[in-house]
Amino acid sequence: MPHEVIMPALGMAQDSGQIVAWHKSPGDEVAAGDVLFEVETDKATMEVEAQANGVLGQVRHEAGADVPVGEVIAMIGTSAEATAPAPSDGNAASAPPPNAAAPAHEIPDGHGVIMPALGMAQDSGLIVAWHKAPGDAVASGDVLFEVETDKSTVEVEADTNGFVAALLAEAGEEAPVGEVIAVISKEKPNAPVQLSRSALGDAPASAAAAQPAEPKAKAAATAAETPTSAPRASAQSGPAPDGRILASPKARRLALEQGLDLARLAEAGHPQPYHVADLEVLRALPTKAPEAAAASARRLTADLASEGFSEFSAWAQDSAGLSDAAALLAGFAGASLGRAAIVAVETVNTQRLYQVPPGPLGDVTEADPDSIPDLCLRDLRLSRISGVDLGPEDCPTLTLCAGGSGLVVTLECAAHSLTAREAVALLSNFAARMEQPVRHLL
Repeated sequence: MPHEVIMPALGMAQDSGQIVAWHKSPGDEVAAGDVLFEVETDKATMEVEAQANGVLGQVRHEAGADVPVGEVIAMIGTSAEATAPAPSDGNAASAPPPNAAAPAHEIPDGHGVIMPALGMAQDSGLIVAWHKAPGDAVASGDVLFEVETDKSTVEVEADTNGFVAALLAEAGEEAPVGEVIAVISKEKPNAPVQLSRSALGDAPASAAAAQPAEPKAKAAATAAETPTSAPRASAQSGPAPDGRILASPKARRLALEQGLDLARLAEAGHPQPYHVADLEVLRALPTKAPEAAAASARRLTADLASEGFSEFSAWAQDSAGLSDAAALLAGFAGASLGRAAIVAVETVNTQRLYQVPPGPLGDVTEADPDSIPDLCLRDLRLSRISGVDLGPEDCPTLTLCAGGSGLVVTLECAAHSLTAREAVALLSNFAARMEQPVRHLL
């Protein structure tokens, strides 16, 4: 299928550009990324790259020509497609528009509004919202619709006065750059038209909307976000067909800053596209019940009136040369799990990994730092923290906190990590070892 080369918009208020020079000639092979031509506006001269591989053909404007933004100036296709003749007078304006096949009586006469080109590589744009409905009066400079590309969302202004005689695409639909998507008539229409691109098929506009001009577009980030008096045309419930949530740029930004999920509005059936006013509706939605999240986690706590580990650690160093207290904690934790394990011992500032096999504490060795732990032991006895409720980690986590002359031991894990029986057994066994370490030696 041939690829259309259009005059790009290099600025928001640009209506046309002058072709300074062609870097490729008709019949030349081009690759995506090759410099195709240079275009000059009143502010800059830029090189325009090809967006497709193929053969350049049907060049409709030579160097020196001023061309309206969005107008097709050449085609890139296969050799046969590229060498097909261009319009007889070499002027794209005399060629039938790509959507001229629609029955003329269905589309009112008037000024055609096209999908603007907002970037060099843009082929199409998604209509986020219409700000005017069929039959509405419109003045030059009024925001007509919002369009989203892969890089930004922009408000597009009308560039003529009149009435909306036809809307030829719905919010949530994509339209190719340069395609007529609305018609503005000078007189108030008796029967304004509203159609979708899918209803129009391959002919979304008629020849009656000839000679469309590029509407002025302004960045949505600088536009004031105020509720429009016009009704939302083609409002829809639920996500767009491709799963996208349709919303204005400011609504998206504020939702992100305030931690709001626009998808909840769609789930609730609130019509899209969303604007700032809809955030109040979102805030008023009832919060989701936390039962599901709570059921997926386990948290158990043991309070020990006294602890014997400190005394045991000193004894193990003096009598057996086991000077690494963290290795002893890892050994107690691994033994409480009831199998060989990699145990991570963490303090506020450090983490060390230990290989804990079944057997004596002296067999506990440091593990490879890249090992994935089966169990984590967080030692906060020397901190001011007296309790934790952090939620499940990647592996079951035992946390030690000081509690008067004793200890508070907390086990947190995901439900799939340990069954309820295994969680109770792990915490009970570890708490008993911390209270009476000699149990580990029996």
